[in-house]
Amino acid sequence: MSAETFRIGFVPLVDAALPILAHELGFAAAAGVRIELVRDVTWATVRDRLLYGHTDAAHMVAPLAIATALGRDRPAVPVTVPFVLGLNGNAITFSTALGDACGLGDTLGDPVALGAALKEVAAIRRAAGRPLRFGVVHRYSSHNYMLRYWLAGVGIRPDEDVAITVTSPTFAADALAAGEVDGICVGEPWNAIAVDRGVGRIALATAQIWRRGVEKVLALKADTAATRPDALAALLRALHAAAVHFVRADTVADSAALLARPEYLDAPFDTIMRAITDRIRVVPGAEPIHYPDFMFQHREAANFPWRSQAAWLYAQMVRWDGSAYAPDDAARAQSVFRPDIYRAALAGSSAPLPNASSKLEGALHTPIGAGSTQGRLMLGQDGFFDGRAFDPDDIAGYLGSLP
Repeated sequence: MSAETFRIGFVPLVDAALPILAHELGFAAAAGVRIELVRDVTWATVRDRLLYGHTDAAHMVAPLAIATALGRDRPAVPVTVPFVLGLNGNAITFSTALGDACGLGDTLGDPVALGAALKEVAAIRRAAGRPLRFGVVHRYSSHNYMLRYWLAGVGIRPDEDVAITVTSPTFAADALAAGEVDGICVGEPWNAIAVDRGVGRIALATAQIWRRGVEKVLALKADTAATRPDALAALLRALHAAAVHFVRADTVADSAALLARPEYLDAPFDTIMRAITDRIRVVPGAEPIHYPDFMFQHREAANFPWRSQAAWLYAQMVRWDGSAYAPDDAARAQSVFRPDIYRAALAGSSAPLPNASSKLEGALHTPIGAGSTQGRLMLGQDGFFDGRAFDPDDIAGYLGSLP
């Protein structure tokens, strides 16, 4: 009997690593499934391929999966997210001119101090009729929400004091070089490429805005997940095995070389290697600095689809779409994330399985043990830069407290 095949769409980013490694290194074959990878350069195309049946699953920005299920920008299609492909891993990169104007040095900025400097520059540019423009990878992306959360938290009004537009990750450095945007919020290796080209300076890692923030996910149409449960479980086991392999210190160079290939990221080995090893070159030619957990692909149940993370993304969607909070939509958004499928697939594996499906986000300032139905689970710091916490059971109250 031949193995079931999953065609998986992806955008060339380091956090597409797990399905790529699962395919290339035999983890999928060992689990009894086949992976075919389909490369695209925009998230809109990745979503359209998935919805129209050209792919079976997708490497996807988490908010886009929720927006699709809720019918934002298009008719609603039920979507299932049974596995998180990574936390954080993005950065905010300024043009060299904006970096100079904000006094950026040769290290990552402090979110509050840098925000104060940026607020002054933004006011000058707005008064001159040339508001600052920032590029994000999709309207419904964690990049957009992380950038907006930071800007609003330091007193800069998105869409009023600054403009936010959409640019493909692969063309973000080009947009900076052309002067079309003054800053970008994208995933690696595209920040590193902007720095190495001399057109940008990394200002912040998004992990400084929300540590352990949910980033890319594996997304499927809900009917695909429902009609292929055994094959999906095998796929999740393959992705878990790939994650275990990916975070090993002795495999990073091989993983970087594989990802750099033309059919995958088509990017310099060194830029990928820096991301995998949590090293960030902030300015051209500088020695990379180490920022622990810049990318987070496996430990602490990083691949577990917490419903509370989906709830936070829904809260940001309400905030920035200008729509009203709706309890039914909040429940539907959280139901996109499927911890039950994750648990069933990985029962009996080495993966720690949380016994809760939701948690208070942003409340951990020191590592803490958490309840699990399998394995020993430790959760690390997950704070927001402004010290807020997010209670998924009180989304309306949270929204009312925001600036």
